Amino acid sequence: MEERIKNSNVWALILGGSTGLGLATAKKLAQKGYHIIIIHRDRRSDMDEIDAGFNEIRNMDRNLISMNMDAFNPDKRSAAIIDLQNRLPQGHHIKVMVHSVAKGTLKPMHSNEASTLVNTDFKITLEAMALSLYDWTKALINANVFAEDTRIISFTSEGNIRALPNYGAVSVAKVALEALTRNMALEFAPLGIKANCIQAGVTLTKSLKMIPGYESIKRHALSRNPNKRLTTPEDVANAVYLLTLEEAKWITGTVIKVDGGESLQ
Repeated sequence: MEERIKNSNVWALILGGSTGLGLATAKKLAQKGYHIIIIHRDRRSDMDEIDAGFNEIRNMDRNLISMNMDAFNPDKRSAAIIDLQNRLPQGHHIKVMVHSVAKGTLKPMHSNEASTLVNTDFKITLEAMALSLYDWTKALINANVFAEDTRIISFTSEGNIRALPNYGAVSVAKVALEALTRNMALEFAPLGIKANCIQAGVTLTKSLKMIPGYESIKRHALSRNPNKRLTTPEDVANAVYLLTLEEAKWITGTVIKVDGGESLQ
């Protein structure tokens, strides 16, 4: 490794950790002693801003491995995991994996003016926002890099039960993500793995701003939330950290709302 490991032999791997919930989670876990691996895919033009966030983690005296790659390509995933096996020091393991992927098709099912969802849109969104959770988990298990008490956490949304315009493909993926989480919690329990989803409230991130009509979603969330503010990435990161604690090891296979009460009404 380029930097000397200090005080810790546990790592957190964040899929989609260059912005938003993923980056906030990476910073939180770094503050709490984890070394960080971030898998992301970003344009060169955005890297100055992204590197500024990464440098905050490095300045916490934590090691950071970042890979700008296509996380959904099986060959590149395999190569990345071999690279990690070679780079993790002896006795170090990945104790936390966070799935924070926000790659989905945002189109209406019906429109007289815009293009509409087709089968391929659903497949691409499902692969990125749901099935990749299983693919990465299975590959890391096979690589024997997980700790004995690994926590796997992914992010869902209220689109899992509510119909929203332009959100059909993502909604399908979120439902699949939750189903995968339950089955992973059941079938990977003998390996010591705990798997949970966090249902975050509406959070002002780049991903939210990509949704057509997001301003209306934002206003509606503020009107519903009894605490009269939006959820922040830091709110979600705090909940992720709580799920990594020893005291949370009996929580698995569930969806936990982190929305300040937004979904109550």
